[in-house]
Amino acid sequence: MRYYHLPVFAGPEALVLDRRETPRPAAREVLVRMRAWSLNYRDLLIAGGRYGRGMKADVVPLSDGAGEVVAVGSQVTRWKPGDRVMSVFMPRWVRGPATDAKVAVALGGTVDGVLAEYVTFDQDAVVATPAHLSHAEAATLPCAAVTAWHALVTQGGLAAGQSVLTLGSGGVSVFALQFAVAAGARAVVTSGSDAKLERLLSMGAVAGVNHARVPRWGRRVHELAGGGVDHVVEVGGAGTLPQSVRAVRTGGRISVIGVLSQGEGLGPVALLRKAVTVQGMQVGARETFEEMARAIAVHRLRPVIDRVFPFSEARSAYEHLASGGHFGKVVITADR
Repeated sequence: MRYYHLPVFAGPEALVLDRRETPRPAAREVLVRMRAWSLNYRDLLIAGGRYGRGMKADVVPLSDGAGEVVAVGSQVTRWKPGDRVMSVFMPRWVRGPATDAKVAVALGGTVDGVLAEYVTFDQDAVVATPAHLSHAEAATLPCAAVTAWHALVTQGGLAAGQSVLTLGSGGVSVFALQFAVAAGARAVVTSGSDAKLERLLSMGAVAGVNHARVPRWGRRVHELAGGGVDHVVEVGGAGTLPQSVRAVRTGGRISVIGVLSQGEGLGPVALLRKAVTVQGMQVGARETFEEMARAIAVHRLRPVIDRVFPFSEARSAYEHLASGGHFGKVVITADR
């Protein structure tokens, strides 16, 4: 079978396509023929050696993939050949709150990921694909979608009539917008592109702000929400957090997810004055993933895919994501 690995952490150009024997499932494992994969900003950081310590040497990259079970081990009870499944980002995190042990292992980082034609998973480390989704659509869910759901619904208790702020048009933000609209919440969006703002508004956002033209966009969002938003899905990091604090209502919640921008940080006074809850987000447990997948099936939600690349052109997919021009998710599909 073919697979990709990173002999050195020197950026997407270090990605190597190679061959090795197709693995066989152990007693509790399933063998999945992978049909599609998706990229996250994390994958760019890992490829460039900028994600932090603890990365597996010569790692097989990517956490997000979907395919069908082709073989099962002797002790597998949850799956059978032909079942369509998706990878779980942190395979040891099945349920409950995060712990050091549960989050110690993450696909494509501390252990090998899924950018291979066949991958073995523990039977507890995959989730059933919603019937209405293609493999390509399903491959977008394990990281970005679960993170958005975990932030807004599992931890945030999102309710109809509340307001949500999303930043930009990457995977987490677009999923957060879709979940907010499905829940009957009012979504305010930001982008540096008027064209992208129009797309976000067409998806159900009630208002948008071009942050390139309105540097102090936090005040504008606060006004548009009639006194601040209930939830902020904060993917920018230090560079955007001060504006997110201005945008949120007193007693609101900011879910800190991304580190896309640089800045000088934020003092505690603004947080104290507004009694803001700031939560750092991990992706989420398998049970959170399953709950989200059920909701996606009920609402017939479809992930937004920006562009699809064949498996043989995985490096080009990395480069496209790095360009920052995408809207939604960048996907790789099997090319044979």
